[in-house]
Amino acid sequence: MRKSFGLGSILFLYTLLLIAAPTNNWWQKANDFYKLKQYDSAATYYEKLAAQKPKNAVLYYNLGNTYYKLNQVGEAVLNYERALHLKPGYKEAEDNLILAQSRIPNRIQGGEDIFFVRWWQWLTQISFGTFWAVLSLLAFLGLLGLMLSGRLGWVQLSYRRQVNITLGIVLLVSLLLAYSSALRQESHEAVVMQQDAPLTNGRGGNKPQSLVPEGTTVKIEHEQEGWTEVKLPDGRRGWMQLSYLSRI
Repeated sequence: MRKSFGLGSILFLYTLLLIAAPTNNWWQKANDFYKLKQYDSAATYYEKLAAQKPKNAVLYYNLGNTYYKLNQVGEAVLNYERALHLKPGYKEAEDNLILAQSRIPNRIQGGEDIFFVRWWQWLTQISFGTFWAVLSLLAFLGLLGLMLSGRLGWVQLSYRRQVNITLGIVLLVSLLLAYSSALRQESHEAVVMQQDAPLTNGRGGNKPQSLVPEGTTVKIEHEQEGWTEVKLPDGRRGWMQLSYLSRI
């Protein structure tokens, strides 16, 4: 039994190594091609990694840099935005996003988020989700432990009420942050990937009210039969075909 278990463990570990080896090789090849300024080849290997849908902001940042070098503005903006979705406040991605957006002809300008919104986005970033979930669990277990110890008379604390209130607040806040972080798993924003994509007043190919340049980041409001209502950076709303967009 022990021998079979040991053999099974070895085979399992060997399988994991076989799976991980190509991934590590792709990462190294992509970085090497980028250093050699062979950006098409670098993009190919970065895209292979991105196809596995990792939650890796650095990967999307590197992919954004690669497309920026290839002068593919839409793809560059998309990947910088994906990096920032995973890691709000990522300074290098923010700076390079501004550079990429400066290449957009007839760019639609939008206002910056107020500090409170940026602060909330940082607290609820996807990578913090596990931390908030674990913190809420620990707070719940602490409350449960205090309640049981009080009932059984194991521990007598003169400041039990204050501890209960503190743990209760920690539990509620961490649950809220964990829930908000989970909601951000799916982005409700997208990037226009077609040059001069038509924005219409309704679905079905109505006369365009304006043309939206490639690389513009929009908010998705509603989706219906291959169309979506979007909100532009300047606050205007309209309908656009989903095929013109790539979701962040």
